[in-house]
Amino acid sequence: MNGSFENHHESHQEWSALSLAFVMGALVSTSALIVLITAPFTKILGPSAFALGAALHGLTAFVLLVVATVSLYLAWRLYMGRIQAFPDLQLATTVMATLAFITITFGNWIYIPYRAKIPDSPRSYFLTNMPEVHQVFFEFKEFTALFTLPLATAAAFILWRYGRQILADRHARTRTAIAILIALHFFYFVIAFGLGAAVTKLKAI
Repeated sequence: MNGSFENHHESHQEWSALSLAFVMGALVSTSALIVLITAPFTKILGPSAFALGAALHGLTAFVLLVVATVSLYLAWRLYMGRIQAFPDLQLATTVMATLAFITITFGNWIYIPYRAKIPDSPRSYFLTNMPEVHQVFFEFKEFTALFTLPLATAAAFILWRYGRQILADRHARTRTAIAILIALHFFYFVIAFGLGAAVTKLKAI
């Protein structure tokens, strides 16, 4: 009986991982298609040498928004003690942490032209025409976005470290901590995402 239950549990975990991986792959493919349709590949590669990095930064940020939203819902289910797709939450937070790292990496890449000390750089433009955009919006966005990586990493680590033990009644505080970590990740990411989109509309790299 135990052997049958364990086999069913392992099969469920494998199917959950494959289904979530399939959904993530579909999201990435759809996002890439949208980017290519709205900004042809020749436009992505030029005229700026950093246009490709900006496009990849926006693409990974969009996918992260979807994954973070799914993770937030699953975290709420975990907090309420009603979660059934526990392996999905483990995988989603891992993907979330990975995407946060990639998005931040691409973000640092495009900060190079943003902060360039030339008259036509976005930073120079904002400081001359709209100093509050750089001093408040962008500076706040830049550092707020960095919180997403440690928050997602901490949530993923706890979920994988303790596994299904977290579902026991004695781990109510642990479930609460995980839910808070994921909620904070979502909060900081949405702020950075919104401010980044606003800054891009005002002055593209």
